[in-house]
Amino acid sequence: MAAAAPRTSLLPSSIALLLLALALSALVPSSDAYDSLDPTGNITIKWDVRQWTDDGYVATVSLYNHQQYRHIQAPGWKLGWVWAEKEMIWKMTGAQTTEQGDCSRFKAEAHCCRTDPEVVDLLPGAPYNKQTSNCCKGGVLSSWGQDPANAIATFEVRVGQAGTSRSSIKAPTNFTLMAPGPGYTCGPAKKVERTKFIDGDARRTIQALETWNVTCTYSQFVAGRTPTCCVELSSFYNSTIVECNTCSCGCQDNSTSPVSCVKANSPYLASVVNGDSTNIPAPLVQCTSHMCPIRVHWHVKANYKEYWRVKITATNLNYRMNYSQWNLVAQHPNFANLTTIFSFKYKDLNPYGIINDTGMMWGIKYYNDLLMTADRNGNVQSELLFRKDPETFTFQKGWAFPRRVYFNGENCVMPPPDVYPWLPNASHQLSASLTIPFITVWTALAFLLVHV
Repeated sequence: MAAAAPRTSLLPSSIALLLLALALSALVPSSDAYDSLDPTGNITIKWDVRQWTDDGYVATVSLYNHQQYRHIQAPGWKLGWVWAEKEMIWKMTGAQTTEQGDCSRFKAEAHCCRTDPEVVDLLPGAPYNKQTSNCCKGGVLSSWGQDPANAIATFEVRVGQAGTSRSSIKAPTNFTLMAPGPGYTCGPAKKVERTKFIDGDARRTIQALETWNVTCTYSQFVAGRTPTCCVELSSFYNSTIVECNTCSCGCQDNSTSPVSCVKANSPYLASVVNGDSTNIPAPLVQCTSHMCPIRVHWHVKANYKEYWRVKITATNLNYRMNYSQWNLVAQHPNFANLTTIFSFKYKDLNPYGIINDTGMMWGIKYYNDLLMTADRNGNVQSELLFRKDPETFTFQKGWAFPRRVYFNGENCVMPPPDVYPWLPNASHQLSASLTIPFITVWTALAFLLVHV
């Protein structure tokens, strides 16, 4: 009987394929909900039952943006859910539902009778009797790393649930969060330790009767977004400017997903620049080869005996959107030795407590925290001064350029490493310049040997 063919002969090739797949996956930017620079980032929704009523309860609902650098900009968040039973909303303060629904079966006035209400924040300047703490910001939430005091939104809702006892109360289900577009996936409500609140004079605490938490995480894949920013590179030691990759964010002639663009000197520019305060306006960008609304330029500016200097510029090429409370995140091994930053605020991002190689930058309030539209020459810039670490510092092989750059939490498209500006006397350039002569010589020798 013939022996079975040994299966171990396939093992090396299987391992090789597995290693190749892992290597390729490492080169592709992650699009799932996990972000290695912000591994615990999420938006937590807290549902606190504060008071029982004759036909239901009063709850305080809070949104906590625990993301270090991803914030929610205008027109703001929308929070939805589905009632577990036959609940409805008698009254709301600090927010409102977008639709009332059919409330004809109730004699008293009700705020919302839909089984799936959608809630939005009130606008600034709302009447005082409709306000709560941390409300009325038009749905705008700062990131936790940038402004934790404004990373919280709160509203109060009086819930009616006829026929349901206090012992059988259930949290809503199927939470959805639009911020303001898609991208967030919310898990189920989980009962947690009851929240303690500080009373009015700050000398007494009161405890919630019931508390549920809902965790929502962001994914660029779920958002369905193409990249929104790209990175350019340049240096003082090389005249080459490495521009953004062609079609980084879209192509001008892409018939399947056309991207609107207009030339900077177009005579009809003013007629096409328009927006809608209630929705995200469709991008109208300056016509470029990369078609990105945001371009980030990293320029290695100077070299000193003990320091080196970088200039960072973020340019808005979108004619329809101002970027308020913008932020930049860059990853580079020398951030542990950053000594001075000009014109921007700065915070170390050290999610693992071991390697300090990531920095978050944002504008100074009333100075450059608003990145204006392209028609207003919108750009912000700063310079960073780094102390040299003799053990690691080099200008060779693209070391002086960032590993990753984020703008407003979106991963920017980087140029391929093999096109980074190199030192004029870099060894790879020398070897490349000698490649053709060597090939020519060896070809000639081979020809002579064959014909001798």
